[in-house]
Amino acid sequence: MTLKITRCAENPIVWPGKWDWRMSNAYNPGALYEDGRFFLYERAAGSLRPHQCSIGLLESADGVHFQHVSDKPVLTPQMLGYPHGSVQDPRVVKIDGVYYMTFAFRRFAWDISPTGIGVPDAAQAAFPGFDPAADKNLTRSGVAASKDRVHWDFLGWATPEDIDDRDVILFPEKIGGRFALLRRPIGFVAADTGHSEEHPSIRISYSDDLKQWTDPQLVIRPEFGWEDNRIGGSAPPVRTAHGWLTLYHGVQTVHAPTRRVIYRVGAMLLDLADPQRVIARAPVFVMEPETYCEKIGLFIPNVIFPTGAVVKDGLLWIYYGCCDTAIGLATVGLEALVEYILLTGRASPLPGRTKPF
Repeated sequence: MTLKITRCAENPIVWPGKWDWRMSNAYNPGALYEDGRFFLYERAAGSLRPHQCSIGLLESADGVHFQHVSDKPVLTPQMLGYPHGSVQDPRVVKIDGVYYMTFAFRRFAWDISPTGIGVPDAAQAAFPGFDPAADKNLTRSGVAASKDRVHWDFLGWATPEDIDDRDVILFPEKIGGRFALLRRPIGFVAADTGHSEEHPSIRISYSDDLKQWTDPQLVIRPEFGWEDNRIGGSAPPVRTAHGWLTLYHGVQTVHAPTRRVIYRVGAMLLDLADPQRVIARAPVFVMEPETYCEKIGLFIPNVIFPTGAVVKDGLLWIYYGCCDTAIGLATVGLEALVEYILLTGRASPLPGRTKPF
């Protein structure tokens, strides 16, 4: 079966510039569609050294041509109490009338030096009060809430301080009366918890209050060649009749000495009542870098990184970062994508389960 995903002819639809806080990068957006309008929450940076990121808000009537709601970011490191920090990769959902944003966070931003070949060189920026201890500036993920999409209140941390944990994504509704969260812990510092496997994996946690979370349980590990470096969640899952449609990213190492990689997009269906259970997972990626803006960019080449997906008129609108530089859009029939996963995919047994589903 062939799956047709259509890229917007105007890609990239959002690019950096205009204000000091977004001069170098505007990418990896959270997305909402409601009241007949599209909303994007961009990760934006004013420079590479230091690469301090904030969250800006844009809106659109057609999902392609966006304007900023404000000339200021709606969420900044300063708002979280860390003036030298970096707020990254927002994912946004609405649950019971409240908007929730999950985001990755560093207390101190890094200096970034692109190589033009692969993963950029990075070094800790020299900020006052910086603690060089390895466990003091890991990526920690947090949760913020809003009643109006614009003003955000920090609720708390979804991951511990001693874990490098990002790609933290809320399901758009409670499951079994609890909030559910996808995450990707890379490792635990000085702790034997079983979560520091060589290739980081997607896991799930639950909470009653968005503050205390259950221990992360495995959903999927990297299994295919195009995932040989790592995997992680992408956009918030979308409810369908066949399960939670869940996009994720897979990273393949192409040339280790230069850290040349390719970021592609995978897709799977998770059980509606028990999303740790994988109904089907497509073995082949559904998107990979093809166009110029997906292959060449300021930050890192060969990257498609979806962080927002909304449904309108039977289409899944996928908003994604292009080379950590700008924002692209692609659309695909929702039912066509679900059918593709069901026809090409297979179930993955849960750890400890000895019988097939």
